[in-house]
Amino acid sequence: MRRLDPDVVAGTLLTVLCLAVAVPVLVLQLGGYDPTVGPGWLWWACFAGYVFSLTVCTWLVEVLPRPRLLVALAVQALLGPTVVLLAPQAGWTPILLVFTAATSAYLVSRPVSVALVAANTLVVATGAARAQGPGPGVVIAGALYLLLQALSLMAVISQQADVASRQALAEAHVELRATSVLLAGSSREAERLRIARDLHDVVGHQLTALALELEIATHRPGPEHVIRARGIAKDLLVDVRGAVSRLREEGSSLSEALAEVVRDLPHPVVHLAVAPAADQVVDGPTRTALVRCLQEVVTNVIRHSGAENLWVTVDQREGRLHLVARDDGRGAAGMELGNGLTGMRERFEQLGGQVIFIPQKGFEVRVEVSAA
Repeated sequence: MRRLDPDVVAGTLLTVLCLAVAVPVLVLQLGGYDPTVGPGWLWWACFAGYVFSLTVCTWLVEVLPRPRLLVALAVQALLGPTVVLLAPQAGWTPILLVFTAATSAYLVSRPVSVALVAANTLVVATGAARAQGPGPGVVIAGALYLLLQALSLMAVISQQADVASRQALAEAHVELRATSVLLAGSSREAERLRIARDLHDVVGHQLTALALELEIATHRPGPEHVIRARGIAKDLLVDVRGAVSRLREEGSSLSEALAEVVRDLPHPVVHLAVAPAADQVVDGPTRTALVRCLQEVVTNVIRHSGAENLWVTVDQREGRLHLVARDDGRGAAGMELGNGLTGMRERFEQLGGQVIFIPQKGFEVRVEVSAA
């Protein structure tokens, strides 16, 4: 089940509240009292333009390029005060300025947002003065909407900081898991090789010497027990050599290593499937490359895609390992390879493999490398 994005919920609520602001004006006009200044259609035209620009800034922020979003914000910042000043008798229209302050936090710097809040507060005070004349009500209205704008601005800033911290924590989690997997594998491999060398150098040589001595003893009288001892020694030598070979080859499976990288990751949800044919021991460089590949893919999903799910499949065909990672995020139109993706491609090319990036309909990475 796809969880509700907080930004989508906030955008929906903002749009509904914005449309609700026009209800009092419509009711008053239908009742025979027009609270607007000038032609009634002018207020509605400005209001429609404001709603459109607000919709662009809230719903299309991940789709449109930044220059167009800034133009939409500028239109919103101009039409908001116009709507307020054209209907000074409609007491709820200044809430539109609070929406503008909140959306500005996503697109412009903090000083620009603060300047916008100050200008909006002056507009509210001017509208109040036009509606009821100079007096304490002007100060109260200005102070009230200054507080509302400040609170909305701080709420957005706090939410952005929370998102950034959770993203940084998730990235650190993936990096730590990947590093832990590689270090553990390296330690196990070093220990296996040390034991293998010790067995070969000490026990193996001793058994070889024993077999030679017994071979000589077979030429002496009464060789029955000596022959049996020679057979035992040869069997032991075979067993030791087999143990040495197994110690050199054994290690954690590929599926265990990849699963450890994404274990306990809260978001996105990673669906990992490793085919039995591919769940085998690979050499050190290939194993490292696959682990680092998965780490980079997950990190990019956290940073850029906004995806809820990531599907990772690994299988083996004709002696080649194939890893495919696909998410359900926004994709990457006009993608430019950063250091991470470039390093991934170079790492697999050094191993005789290749990497393909497909940015449409989410983001997909296809890796092919030798399984040996």
